[in-house]
Amino acid sequence: MTHHLAAQLITALRDNALMIRCAESCTAGLIMAELTSISGASAVVDRGFVTYSNQAKEEMLGVKPVTLATYGAVSAETAFEMVQGAVASDKERLAGIAITGIAGPNGGSDDKPVGTVWIGTIMPDKEALVRHYHFSGDRDDVRAQSVSAALEQLLTLLNS
Repeated sequence: MTHHLAAQLITALRDNALMIRCAESCTAGLIMAELTSISGASAVVDRGFVTYSNQAKEEMLGVKPVTLATYGAVSAETAFEMVQGAVASDKERLAGIAITGIAGPNGGSDDKPVGTVWIGTIMPDKEALVRHYHFSGDRDDVRAQSVSAALEQLLTLLNS
């Protein structure tokens, strides 16, 4: 199913004359890998950022240290700043996806259990959409579900 979603997104981006940038934390490049597995992706894929550490989120995407200190790396606020930072240099022609979460099996807490994921999407002339998800299963399951949700979320934003 993810391959089908990626193909749909590539077509939708091409039809809308948009390029895409992705900022990934817990998926560590899986979204970009899925997108670039589709023939013709080079027409719409611009670049990806793997920002696993807080330092990388700050340096590469401009996530504010106060945001990370106040809300944590896995939060709506961080996902919002990640997606904003990914497209900051060319908001007129870029769509973006940002994803941050806890894939497990460790790292969860009562407030943010394993499977907690925040996904931010953005495109020109639309407000960023940030959604919270909770996925189940092992680490691979959480990451795979996160990729599918991110692709679906951007497709929904593109078609709204």
